[in-house]
Amino acid sequence: MQNTRSITTIQSAAILVSTIIGVGVLPLPLFAVRAADAGAPLVTLLGALVGFIGLALISILGMRFPNQSFVEYSEAIIGKWLAAVGSLMIIAFFAVLTSLAAREFGEVVVTSVLKNTPLEVTVIVMLLLAAVSTRNNLVTFTYIHLFYFPFLLGPALLIIALSLKNADVINLQPIWGNNHAHMLPGILTVASLFQGSFIMTIIIPGMHNPKKSMKASLAAMVVSGGLYVAIVVAAVGVFGAEEIRNLLWPTLELAKATSLPANILERLDAAFLAVWVTAVFTTLFSSYYLMIRFTSYLFRLKDHNMFAFFFLPFVFVMAILPQNILQMYQIIEDIGRIGLFITIGYPAFLYIISLIRRKRGERNEPEPLDPVG
Repeated sequence: MQNTRSITTIQSAAILVSTIIGVGVLPLPLFAVRAADAGAPLVTLLGALVGFIGLALISILGMRFPNQSFVEYSEAIIGKWLAAVGSLMIIAFFAVLTSLAAREFGEVVVTSVLKNTPLEVTVIVMLLLAAVSTRNNLVTFTYIHLFYFPFLLGPALLIIALSLKNADVINLQPIWGNNHAHMLPGILTVASLFQGSFIMTIIIPGMHNPKKSMKASLAAMVVSGGLYVAIVVAAVGVFGAEEIRNLLWPTLELAKATSLPANILERLDAAFLAVWVTAVFTTLFSSYYLMIRFTSYLFRLKDHNMFAFFFLPFVFVMAILPQNILQMYQIIEDIGRIGLFITIGYPAFLYIISLIRRKRGERNEPEPLDPVG
């Protein structure tokens, strides 16, 4: 019999970081600059703090109901039918989020690397890889993330450190920005890049000590949020706000403008894209896994594998619906902001109702539906 409480605090933090750092890394400086010009780092920091609110709420709920899945304790708090509607909204939202991430991946690949490859091929290959990988239990899911974690963080920090030598501090002033009219929408857009942290709802029931979930969440947000702020600081410092407005993927251009000492590698964009592909996979892997696990919880099934390929056609069709890159990014921004009502608003609603009704999970409650297998 497998240990249903095998995930450590460090492993939980690693899963969160590798899930959050994903496809949104490339356009991040552009989103932030559109909101506040030179104040882009501040917008990114505030967006990370908003994202942490949602993750903190999930962690608090998880500690309050340590032996139940999100679907189960939401039913205990607000009733079966209302909770079912909430769970369906979460499943639908992450299906859309997965499709948009796959489409964004495809656009970058066919634009920068495989220029003669059809967009549909790159999208379906990544989705197939994610679908096949989700046919594993929670322990294997954890080890996959843990394996890729150093390959994501190390090269990203190296590129940022090397690019800062070309930065000009004047490009980062004033730190609060020149235009505050679009600051709030920009903060919400950046916050939407942290919505993958909702994967914590699946991790907590499998943690060895669920009471440490807040510690893992805080560590993950410090690392991922700090990395995002550093990327924006480096991009704005090197290019300036006005130049970034003309770049579709500023982070990729930053890698192109960065070289290793002694010109060992004059451009790091090829190495960066390799790391970025890994980051996209781990993000898609988590969002797809969350979608099918929630579906299995909702229908009280012990095996989620049957849904791995069931959702694939629907996700693929949604991925190819946007007509072009500009429309795709407009949809991403709109869906991301709306999704905050699901990933932050819904947990906040559940927490408030649980306090009012004095609902709390008991230690002798049954284990969540198949948290590992």
